[in-house]
Amino acid sequence: MSSLTMRRLIVWVVSMGLGFLIAAVFVTMILPWMGPHGGNAISIQKYGVQYFFWTGFPIGLLILTWLDYFLNSRILPD
Repeated sequence: MSSLTMRRLIVWVVSMGLGFLIAAVFVTMILPWMGPHGGNAISIQKYGVQYFFWTGFPIGLLILTWLDYFLNSRILPD
C-alpha cells in the first residue's frame, strides 16, 4: 500500500475511534450530570444504539477534518 493510503486509513480509524470514545464519555458521564436523572449513569443501550451512532459519527467527522488537514491525507478536497 502507498503512504497516502496508509495515512488515510490511520485518519479514518483514529478519528472514528476518538469520535465514539468521546460520545461514550458524553453519554455515560456528561448527560446524566446535566439531566434529570440525578447523576445516575445511563448505559449506551438505554440511550439507544442508533442515537449513540448518530452522536459519535459526526464527532468523528469533525476530528477527521482536522486530522486530514494536519496529516495531509487529502481525503477532503482542497
